[in-house]
Amino acid sequence: MAVQFEAFCAGGLAPGWNLLVQGHGDSGEDRFEIHYLSETGDIAFHVKPRFSSTTMVGSAFQGSRWGLAELSSIFPLAPGEPFEIEVSSDAEHFHVYAWEHKVLQSPHRQRPLGTITRVCVLSDHLVQGKELAKRGLSWGDQGY
Repeated sequence: MAVQFEAFCAGGLAPGWNLLVQGHGDSGEDRFEIHYLSETGDIAFHVKPRFSSTTMVGSAFQGSRWGLAELSSIFPLAPGEPFEIEVSSDAEHFHVYAWEHKVLQSPHRQRPLGTITRVCVLSDHLVQGKELAKRGLSWGDQGY
């Protein structure tokens, strides 16, 4: 998969960071992921919509191994249709929304949060809009 968006979190992740991604699922393939990366390159939080099984997956890849996957069967996305996914962070959890429906909540597995310094969106398909914002500041394009 190609990196469609990459941004650095100035000062590291903190409560209030919000990522909004809009795109189009051209097929039923599971070829879209969001990664929150730590300074060491571990994936502190991994989000993947699985169109083939209509589930949303949240996990982490730390210390060269995948952690326990959290699955949600709330899946308001459809193959071949536009999508909107939002990931926000508070002091304790990541919150994942699809079309403003909360689909997943995952506890932070990387502490302190400030060591999470980068966000990547990977996809085989062009992502039309992406925005990373914190407390009134934003980075990215707003092609939506």
